[in-house]
Amino acid sequence: SLYSAVENKLSEYLNASEISARKTAQEKDQIKALIADISHQTKTPIANILLDVQLLKESPCLDDSARKLASQLEEQTEKLNFLTASLIKTSRLENGIINVTPKENSIRKLIRCIDCSDAADAKGIRCQIEPVPECTAVFDFKWTLEAVSNIVDNAVKYTTAGGTVTIGAREYEMFVCIHIADTGIGMSEEETAKIFARFYRSPEVRDERGVGIGLYLAREIVAKEGGYIKVSSRKGAGSVFSVFLPKMSNVSKL
Repeated sequence: SLYSAVENKLSEYLNASEISARKTAQEKDQIKALIADISHQTKTPIANILLDVQLLKESPCLDDSARKLASQLEEQTEKLNFLTASLIKTSRLENGIINVTPKENSIRKLIRCIDCSDAADAKGIRCQIEPVPECTAVFDFKWTLEAVSNIVDNAVKYTTAGGTVTIGAREYEMFVCIHIADTGIGMSEEETAKIFARFYRSPEVRDERGVGIGLYLAREIVAKEGGYIKVSSRKGAGSVFSVFLPKMSNVSKL
């Protein structure tokens, strides 16, 4: 009968959906295991290389040329360590292995945890925090701190000596906005559309340390919380990154 045919088709569909869901879960477990294995297998040799290089640099037998080579080796190993950690973190986030769990948190507390003083002092940059209103938004504290810190690190990195990086916040009806303004090199409107792509780096900053993952990771984190990031910039006149985090009234939309 028609009823039996529909019932049979529905049963086939449910079975196929169950098999598909089971395969997806298995693939996710395999990816999780692979990432964990890569993380474990790379941490030890990188840590050993860094330790050996540090011991080598302390040796009194090295001449200036050999000490310079040892310093270069240490710098490149630290860069490899940073790249590996960033790739693993990004992969975990993309595959849902890292869970972003938004809940009501203090914006003032978040901004107070941002530490850019050492990097700013090393470059001769002023890093200032404006008075922050006592307000809350819905976000994962740990991951949002990383996202905002990535943006602040970029602001410091691309601001020349004597410049300023300013961090502040403003409360709106539906969102709280954290803004990071700098007096750095800025960028064209065309480039602002590209900077959140994974591994994108402007031709003008190829010599700077980095791999082009920080802003991509920041956008992914904020998007998973129901927020978004806006950029306004002008070449040679600095940039302003605005991170919009949803307020408590937006919890149902997450």
